[in-house]
Amino acid sequence: MKAISKYGLFMAALAVALAGCAPAATARATPSGPRTLTVMTHDSFALSADVKAEFEAAHNVTVQFLLSGDSGEALGKAILAYGQPLADVFYGVDNTFLSRALDENIFEAYNSPLLADIPDVFELDPQRRALPVNYGDVCLNYDKAYFAERGLRPPANLEDLVLPAYRDLTVVENPATSSPGMAFLLATIGHFGEDGYLNYWAALRANGVVVVNDWETAYYTEFSGSSGAGPRPIVVSYGSSPPFEVIYADPPITDAPTAAVTGAGSCFRQIEFVGILTGTPNRDLAEAWVDFMLSPRFQADMPLQMFVFPVNPNAALDPTFVKYLAVPDAPVSVDPKAIAANREAWIEAWTAAVLR
Repeated sequence: MKAISKYGLFMAALAVALAGCAPAATARATPSGPRTLTVMTHDSFALSADVKAEFEAAHNVTVQFLLSGDSGEALGKAILAYGQPLADVFYGVDNTFLSRALDENIFEAYNSPLLADIPDVFELDPQRRALPVNYGDVCLNYDKAYFAERGLRPPANLEDLVLPAYRDLTVVENPATSSPGMAFLLATIGHFGEDGYLNYWAALRANGVVVVNDWETAYYTEFSGSSGAGPRPIVVSYGSSPPFEVIYADPPITDAPTAAVTGAGSCFRQIEFVGILTGTPNRDLAEAWVDFMLSPRFQADMPLQMFVFPVNPNAALDPTFVKYLAVPDAPVSVDPKAIAANREAWIEAWTAAVLR
């Protein structure tokens, strides 16, 4: 064997020592990229690209949205994945499904500092597992021209719909297949009580109400307002529908052709919530996203994207909303626990009374 000089041994030892102290070359050449945050939501979710990009840049993160069906279907998927969540955050459970989400413990509590800006009326979970993001009122809408041309007073409340003068004028959605249909059913339950709502629906049926499966058919086929060509001038829609008639009119118009009925007890308020899914490995990013959803920047983007309204009063609304939006002073509310306990029974009783 060839002998190794003392100088060679020294240099070899020095090389090993230096190698142990220096960072790996590959680590220097490959900086860590952005993390990924997954937000599970219903299919109606929409967000402006620049708003999404602003959050991603601020937190060095890529946000991906997992669209998972309608609100009920998405919640079911989140419940089935308990403990091994499909996403970090879930947005879109509303007050008709809230108690189910809370009973299944799919959310981790988070006391966002942005809640200080949100009115208490929107906070339905005192443990702050589900945090309010937006609201919308399901209300009757009517075709203003129809009533003006006939000298007939537009409906002012639910009771008007069963009067002889309003026979064959109303179209509603089936609560078993439609979210606004379910909200309207809850409005009648909250207004007339469990002992009176079926009598009201029987009177509606006798007065010629038409039931369709979805909002699109009701609004665009049966309704006589500017967006539809149907024969009926009263439809179950949203309090936000009249402003949107102006915003999206082609050619442009300056006055809403429809109006919402906002009399006491005639609208049902839907509130949508966001929560951090139990077991997320990205708790810090999930908290940041929840804060972002409650911030004025995100909140101001929602009305033109999802036809809903911000719960943060610091968010600026489009001037058209301010001009044409009619917000009910006394919307109907039904305890989320009562909804969870009775939803299917109420729908079955409604189906027997109205469709059979």
